[in-house]
Amino acid sequence: QVQPVESGGGVVQPGGSLRLSCTSSGATLNYYAINWFRQAPGKEREGVACINVRNGGITYADSEKGRFTISRDTAKNTVDLQMDSLRAEDTAVYYCATDPLWVCGSRRQPLAWGPGTQVTVSS
Repeated sequence: QVQPVESGGGVVQPGGSLRLSCTSSGATLNYYAINWFRQAPGKEREGVACINVRNGGITYADSEKGRFTISRDTAKNTVDLQMDSLRAEDTAVYYCATDPLWVCGSRRQPLAWGPGTQVTVSS
C-alpha cells in the first residue's frame, strides 16, 4: 500500500529555490501518478504539478509554469518538485498524493496523502 511522505520544506527568501521530495513508506511510487498540492493559510488546497507513470503526462498549474519542475527518480523511488523564483504567495503546506487509480487531471481527490511539508517564503 502506497503511503506518501514529503520532505524538503523550509524557509527561503523571495527569489530563492527549494526542492521538495515525495517518497513512500509503503509500495514504490514508480507505478503511481503523483500529484503535488499546496494549501496556504485561509485558502483552499490547490494542485501544483502532476506526473503520470513513466514520466509521461506532466502538468502544472498556470502560476507555476516555468518556475516549478516535477520529476521522477525511479532509482530513488522519489518524485521531486524543484521550485525556483519563489514568491511570498508560494508560502503553504505542500503535499504529495496518489492512489492506485489516480491519473493526472482526475476530477476527484487522491486517496493517499502525505502529512505535508511547510514552505515559507519570506525576507
